[in-house]
Amino acid sequence: MTTPAPALLIAGHGTRDDAGAEAFRSFVRELGRRNPGLPVAGGFIELSPPPLGEAVAELVERGVRRFAAVPLMLVSAGHAKGDIPAALTREKERHPGISYTYGRPLGPHPALLAVLERRLDEALGGAARSPEDRADVTVLLVGRGSTDPDANAEVLKAARLLWEGRGYAGVETAFVSLAAPDVPSGLDRCVKLGARRIVVLPYFLFTGILPERVRHQTEGWAAARPDVEVFSADVIGPEPELLDLVMERYREAVAGDLRMNCDSCVYRIALPGFEDKVGLPQQPHFHPDDDGHHHDGHGHHHGGHTHSHVR
Repeated sequence: MTTPAPALLIAGHGTRDDAGAEAFRSFVRELGRRNPGLPVAGGFIELSPPPLGEAVAELVERGVRRFAAVPLMLVSAGHAKGDIPAALTREKERHPGISYTYGRPLGPHPALLAVLERRLDEALGGAARSPEDRADVTVLLVGRGSTDPDANAEVLKAARLLWEGRGYAGVETAFVSLAAPDVPSGLDRCVKLGARRIVVLPYFLFTGILPERVRHQTEGWAAARPDVEVFSADVIGPEPELLDLVMERYREAVAGDLRMNCDSCVYRIALPGFEDKVGLPQQPHFHPDDDGHHHDGHGHHHGGHTHSHVR
């Protein structure tokens, strides 16, 4: 008898933006439609329904006992490193007998870089397809921002990979929350480096409060600097490349091919200014829509934090 393949659980961050939350739910439905033989469910760790626990319960009710969890996140920040693994450990206690593997975040990946390049070209009206046309275009890639320096560094890595070989004058970085430089400071830096044509590119999967904040801050800065040509690009969105990449991460998790880089993880390495985080126990977020009965406030220790959680 053939053992069925593990189900796919998509773990999202959550947003107070209804359109952003629905974009996630629609994406999960499309994954299920494209993979009819595979049980697929998705939930959020905070802010938006359904909670991750509800998605796990849905799979269990469908007879699932094994699943691979893929974080629908671009960088490995605290949510991917701690919150989701802690939540999955909680679900394992709620549903004895289930087991799971945990996949890695999505970026930076060549497929996503290709989508970002497409978003840049769309923002410029299709007028910068060749390196010659891009020579005067500076890109400001704007990430979410994190208190985790490893996560912020991943955004800079994506920026460098986006710059290499594509002919842009430069690709700078900024963050919309929790980390410097902010969007106006990032735009100021671009100008100091000689930019006169800038595309602000949000490094986000779906629309939401933070991408909208990026757009508003960009428009406010541009209004005060009419001498600089500024364009706003769209988020990545539910593109075929993103759907394919999630399935690639799923297959990696199922095969145990988890190539995560822990060299600069604050939970493992004493980085300057973050020494107190080494070995820190992780605990799941409390989701207001989660009606489970384990809200005792106690976290689950993961040996200080483990990227590859195989249960």
